[in-house]
Amino acid sequence: MRKSVLFLFITFCSVSSFAAYYVAGNGTSGSSWCDGKSWNIKGSPMTENSGIWSVTFSAVPVGSYEFKVTDGSSTWLGYNKFSEECSNLYATSVGTDANIGFSLQQAQDVTITYNGSVICLQGAKGNNYPDPSKYAEVAVPSEYEGVMLQAFYWNSHQLTTYSNTKYATLQNLAEEIGTNFDLVWLPPSGNGGGVGYYTKCYSNLSSAWGNKAELQTLITSLHSHNCKVIADIVINHFQSNNGWAKGFATNNFEDYGSFKIESKYICAGDEAATNSSSDSKSLTYGNADTGTNDAGCRDLDHTQEYVQQMCEAYTKWMINKIGFDGFRYDMTRGYAGSYLSQYNLASKPFFSVSEFWMDDVQSVKSHLESVSYNTLAFDFPLKAKIKSWNGGSNYSNLKNQGLRSEGLSRFAVTFIDNHDTFHRSDNQGAEFIGYNTNLANKRKEILAANAYILMLPGVPCVFWPHWYTFKNDINRLVHIRKVVGIHSESEVTDETAASNSYSATITGHHGKAILRMGSARSTAVPLGYYLAYSGDLFDIYTTLIDTSVESVESHSDLSAAPRKVMQDGILYIERNGGLYTMQGTKVK
Repeated sequence: MRKSVLFLFITFCSVSSFAAYYVAGNGTSGSSWCDGKSWNIKGSPMTENSGIWSVTFSAVPVGSYEFKVTDGSSTWLGYNKFSEECSNLYATSVGTDANIGFSLQQAQDVTITYNGSVICLQGAKGNNYPDPSKYAEVAVPSEYEGVMLQAFYWNSHQLTTYSNTKYATLQNLAEEIGTNFDLVWLPPSGNGGGVGYYTKCYSNLSSAWGNKAELQTLITSLHSHNCKVIADIVINHFQSNNGWAKGFATNNFEDYGSFKIESKYICAGDEAATNSSSDSKSLTYGNADTGTNDAGCRDLDHTQEYVQQMCEAYTKWMINKIGFDGFRYDMTRGYAGSYLSQYNLASKPFFSVSEFWMDDVQSVKSHLESVSYNTLAFDFPLKAKIKSWNGGSNYSNLKNQGLRSEGLSRFAVTFIDNHDTFHRSDNQGAEFIGYNTNLANKRKEILAANAYILMLPGVPCVFWPHWYTFKNDINRLVHIRKVVGIHSESEVTDETAASNSYSATITGHHGKAILRMGSARSTAVPLGYYLAYSGDLFDIYTTLIDTSVESVESHSDLSAAPRKVMQDGILYIERNGGLYTMQGTKVK
């Protein structure tokens, strides 16, 4: 009996010391990656040599990949085990499960090793790491005080619930918009159906929102009111005019050249090549997608130089010929981040923001790193926390959340809702306040949420239906932010984050603001502060500001130095007993 026990003990130790490991990932049938197996826990066995386990996948094609190392039973080892030190392929954390994700821009052998402590990722050609010398070179202004307005909502070219937002309508509001906002995000301008996210021609600027002449008139008017204009561009996918992929329009970018998409510039694996209903299955297609597929349209193959040249020409044309100041990039999960960086470096926009729709901070952080920080990103993780609060009793969820928690406020565009989350039936559950809700009935929650993003760092983006419904209040909040000089990198001290209250002190260029939220918030005025705004669910206190102003040229004959003051939350200039608007108009 003792001999049997000893034999079992020796056998157990032997198996443990030579435990098997495997690689499981997003393999597809016929591909060398993960031997064509999709997330099979024993999909691709690794070979042991001197305590190091490894497996090589030959000639992995261009594309976007994910994997984990497993023990074949229940253990899945992901990004927390990944090491940059022993890898020459850049990897990111993907999803809430922290898969190891990477993209190949050229086909090559890929080797994965695991030594019991760290996972290494080696490519035969490698060189996919972002260049740190290019970090934040363009499109990300430092300590930026600007506030953005999203000047549309879903189908607002025809809906009038919160006014339509055609170019002609916005033209009539240009002065009011420019008085309060520094950036205006316009809807997609390329020719395409409805809202415009399935573009048929980038260079045809006749859309549901208006024509090219109306667009350029609006841009000129907004510029005259010191407001920069952000274009919504869709470079992930393109729509054919004939069948699935038989007839694409020519894009004419004037001095920057003309480009005509053909099926060979569409990603392999696109529905045009694989769907049984497609009339274009026999055509020639390009390389594998470097991001997430969009099933509704033809995905562009950004690995090809021709597509890169087209996107560079498009972005340059939009900046230098049409007059835009920057971009909101749609669906950036659809292609590798390095291409977005490439297009921004080519066109040099003042401002850029990426729609990388993931609710976990690490995924968005990894995306920003893959773009070499040459863009900001919508702070979807913070939006999710605001949604979970929703005016309720979960104020603890407001402390140090979103990209701020990673020290990345400079790269965060904060928001409450947008056209997708607010109205789209396929995104129900993501919205802060649903489209069918009478917003006037949610005034307390909407204003508190806006106060939260407008008093904290990042670049706040106010949603059109909120602004249109509560203009006076939101304008006051914007002016409070500006008089204090709160900016994208402002320092924040979170003081209280309990179930029924939240408070923080924010330092701006010109002073400080204290934001207090919740039913249990203190109402005592802090020493050296005054009450700038009192809401149902929040209060804002600011230090007394006395900042020199040099921009009152129309009153330069007056002897006394001007100073910024605020009355009822509105910023004015006071000089020699007179009170003037920021535009120089005398109030009293």
